[in-house]
Amino acid sequence: MTLDQACKALMLSILVFCAAAGGAEETATNRWYTFSWPLDGADSARAPRGGTTRGPEVLPAAEPAEAWTALKAPGLTGQARDRLAILALAGEFRTSFDFVETLTYVPDLARARPYQSWATEYVFVIEDQPDFISLQHLLVMSFVEEDGALRGPFVQKHWRQDWRYEAPTSLAFLGNGRWTVRGQAPVRGSWTQTVHQVDDTPRYAATGQWTHSGGVSIWEADRAWRPIPRRERTVRDDYDVLLSQHRISITPRGWTHEQDNLKGVLGDGGILDRANPYLAREQGVSQYQRITGYDFEAGRSYWARTAAYWGLVRAWWQAHLASEGTFSLRGRVNGEPLFVPLFTYAEHLEAQGDFDPDAARAFIEDTMAEYIGTD
Repeated sequence: MTLDQACKALMLSILVFCAAAGGAEETATNRWYTFSWPLDGADSARAPRGGTTRGPEVLPAAEPAEAWTALKAPGLTGQARDRLAILALAGEFRTSFDFVETLTYVPDLARARPYQSWATEYVFVIEDQPDFISLQHLLVMSFVEEDGALRGPFVQKHWRQDWRYEAPTSLAFLGNGRWTVRGQAPVRGSWTQTVHQVDDTPRYAATGQWTHSGGVSIWEADRAWRPIPRRERTVRDDYDVLLSQHRISITPRGWTHEQDNLKGVLGDGGILDRANPYLAREQGVSQYQRITGYDFEAGRSYWARTAAYWGLVRAWWQAHLASEGTFSLRGRVNGEPLFVPLFTYAEHLEAQGDFDPDAARAFIEDTMAEYIGTD
């Protein structure tokens, strides 16, 4: 790797970390946290962690979104209304991420510091079929310096969510960097959400059903295993897996993702430790608030130049996950995580615009061969 490539990879790594561990707009000394201050005191070590970056002022959407209004239309079938709820997850958002440990199960284990961060995020549809919808997230973030100067925008390809109606198979995380694709008896009316990381690596899947009652649309999923999130992996290594229940609710001006997470410890054979299976319980709330007047054009430009390449990355994974079986992901090759070579290639395409499908396919095949193993 050349020095220039290394610098780009480092920049990409920093952006990914900021997306996962960026801070709220206030400092820890004047932030309050709903579950923390009554138990630990406002000035204790349980004050929320995170950076102190500040974004430009944004304008919340003044009126309910068209997607919200469309959900209320009479005469829709269940699946049609479900689809409208999923499509309502797309748009331009100011996003906040809040996580807090509400209790621990191990004697004398102090609760971890809560976590808070924010982002300006563009979510858009990249595939829309009757039984399948795919939504791509892009971070398009600017930061206000201490002197008031505006820095950015910085574009970061973020996570992706795929929704499959009555899915016959589902991805399952096994722990220790291993996943498997399993057959499942499709549950009538269910939707399986599969979440992919910034480099399109599969991360976890959960199956649940949408309910539409009293003007409220909510998707609730069964508890499913998922890897330790980046916000945790950078600061601790005392547990192995999150066992998560998810609830997504559509609101007039956005949507909310709630999580109930058990922090699991694995024993021999990749099963939960019999004596101490859970370290702690965590609640998470991610809020996606629609905004207006924020310039997401840098994100649209990035996607226009790199969409074909990322489509080939998705196609590689679609082929790889088409049949049941287990695979593993090597955390680093030559000191680099998978997103570094994949993002560096995308950076080149964004700068040069010389996309060659055959060359891109060969690069993807060679790169995946180094990072992805089969069991």
